[in-house]
Amino acid sequence: VLFRSRWNPKMKEYIFGERNGIYIIDLQKTLKLFKDAMRYVGEQAAMGKTILFVGTKRQAQEAVQEEAVRCGMYYVNNRWLGGLLTNFVTVKQSIKRLKDLDAILEEGAGERRTKKELIVLERERKKLLQNLAGIKEMDRLPDMLFVIDSNKEEIAVKEARKLGIPVVGVVDTNCDPDLVDHPIPGNDDALRAIRLFASKVADAMIEGRALASEQDFGLPKEIVTEEGPMEDMSAYDEYVDPRQNTDVLIEGIHDIDIPSLNTRKSAAERAAETKASAAAEPGSEPDAVEAAAEPASE
Repeated sequence: VLFRSRWNPKMKEYIFGERNGIYIIDLQKTLKLFKDAMRYVGEQAAMGKTILFVGTKRQAQEAVQEEAVRCGMYYVNNRWLGGLLTNFVTVKQSIKRLKDLDAILEEGAGERRTKKELIVLERERKKLLQNLAGIKEMDRLPDMLFVIDSNKEEIAVKEARKLGIPVVGVVDTNCDPDLVDHPIPGNDDALRAIRLFASKVADAMIEGRALASEQDFGLPKEIVTEEGPMEDMSAYDEYVDPRQNTDVLIEGIHDIDIPSLNTRKSAAERAAETKASAAAEPGSEPDAVEAAAEPASE
């Protein structure tokens, strides 16, 4: 892999050698760092994190837009607006204005306006769309940044570092790898190399999101019941009459043919049982039986 003769001394460990004033990057180190960066992107995607693709150089514009759209992420491929991250509140106002113009021009609200007004609004819309098309739906700061050529996107890298946003970037021999959290030594000028790096980042985001969806689908769902925890009623035992327990147990089950749970018998029932048992015994006297059946006087 051949690159320009200008090089940064900090990239020395990633350079394989020099030939005719052109420095060659060690692809073995590129492959190792590239895998580490893709693993990091996949892990962050599995956690629901977002990434912003940044590539404003002519060779990267088309590839960055296509791959960002493919994985459902945001991108900047025309011009990096100063303060896009550090002054995101103001950028959100511009995004809101763009959405308002879309509503005016696309939903028929512009029919009540003159032709000149519509031309002015359309011109303003195109100007905003040129720089904000890729971040139109970005309602908060991204969790990661992927840049093509950290030198070209120097302002974006500095803003991300100031806000503590991790940066994954392709660094050429003339770049400073210390400014990028996850550097990928490689050619940031060749169209095929740019498309390869961008497509693999998009693949890592898609795979990470798919893995997160599978994990969420496989998690056991927590069963929530309307009943709360059972309260310990032992403290109220002294206020409850034990004789009422029987009434509570047989309440609502009178139609079921079960023996009576009431163990208390009336005096008439006891007298009838005594007469029946005495009559069954031979030689018993009726007077004695009646006397035994009479309840004791109080």
